[in-house]
Amino acid sequence: MENIKKTYSRKDLTRRQFLKKSGTAALGLTAAVYFSNVSAQSKGANDRLGIGVIGVGGRGNAHLGMLKWMREQGDNIEIVAVSDIYRPRLDRAAKEYNAKAYFNHKDLLSDKNVNIVCIATPDHHHGYQAIDAIEAGKDIYGEKPVTHWKQFGLTKKLADAVAKSDRIFQLGTQAMSDSVWHQMKKLVKEGLIGKPLYAETGFFRIGDWGEKDMPIDDPAAKPGPDLNWEAFLGDAPKREFSVDRFFRWRLFADYAGGPVTDLYPHCLTQVTDIMGVGFPKNVTALGGIHRYDYPLREVPDTFTLIADYPEKATITVMGTQGNDYNATDPRGSGQRCPVIRGWDGSLHISKNKEIVFTPIRVTGAKEPKTIPIERAEDNIEHWRNLIECCRKRNKETWSPMDLAFRTQTVLQMAMMSYWEKRTMGFNLEQKEILPA
Repeated sequence: MENIKKTYSRKDLTRRQFLKKSGTAALGLTAAVYFSNVSAQSKGANDRLGIGVIGVGGRGNAHLGMLKWMREQGDNIEIVAVSDIYRPRLDRAAKEYNAKAYFNHKDLLSDKNVNIVCIATPDHHHGYQAIDAIEAGKDIYGEKPVTHWKQFGLTKKLADAVAKSDRIFQLGTQAMSDSVWHQMKKLVKEGLIGKPLYAETGFFRIGDWGEKDMPIDDPAAKPGPDLNWEAFLGDAPKREFSVDRFFRWRLFADYAGGPVTDLYPHCLTQVTDIMGVGFPKNVTALGGIHRYDYPLREVPDTFTLIADYPEKATITVMGTQGNDYNATDPRGSGQRCPVIRGWDGSLHISKNKEIVFTPIRVTGAKEPKTIPIERAEDNIEHWRNLIECCRKRNKETWSPMDLAFRTQTVLQMAMMSYWEKRTMGFNLEQKEILPA
């Protein structure tokens, strides 16, 4: 059992490995280390929460595998429905998880047995489907990014809809299940580092498997009764069908943003939260396709952004898909390497996997200290946090919509800066993105 737990520990597992191993029993077994299932096991069928998954490609199937494992461990949940606009994929998932199949996501949202919906579709559908879910009275696990990088207006509309409703929202930035970020946030709020000044983070990996290596289910697939191409396009520009656009959509700027919106939510979300900043004042970005320059790819593989805030604080996010070395990440993943700097000192993570406070080098400085990290990142616990919040009707999930809105605004401004080759500004009063 311990070997299985180690194998599936999320902190040691890349997304690619995780998707490959998402098929049943061993998923997320580290969860058992941290939380007891006694209360879930004691609940009756009337307390059971039904879950529907919209989009059953790679990430959707990973969620289905996790949910199945949780059910088998005693969590009082049930996979009741799945939806996809590609019928062969839909039928496979419905059969494997004994769930109702819906070709249209709105039909799934009309199912009274669905209490929570997981949205795992291409980026440009997330916001619309989340709003549909709110209107249908469903709670939401929304995959990141919360919206496409061109959809700032939709992001704002979704944030308003969540705020005005009683619906519970959790963004799929599962790194927020790691206690280290919540512990750092508490230390900053308590004044340990003084006024927050500057933070740096990043996401470094090697390989473009998230884009080029997305599998093509059927090279002969074409629009028709089993593949709804118009539904796939949504509000994106009208294009002729191609299997690449449909199955390998992360290659294209119409549907994705590359590492900026696929990876950076995993490292910017917690830093935004720790620093306690609101919306940015200005954002600028540079990058490009520096390594994976081949036909079809439109999204950058290397990208750096700088966000400046009215709170007189700055955040930098660096990254490339061409090299996974990261000197500031002692945990060895090449990912999520925050250093939080304040007037009185800094926070980072040590090689011993502890939070380290380093005071500034002046007379009368505070004493250095280390703080143990209470628990590691775990996607299963990210789900359990949402489920607990749904039961208690508590909107303060680990990755709530208001935090997602602030984070996504930076990423959207960064992509606009990259494409337009100029710094983007933010009008806080009107909540509008404008050239600086």
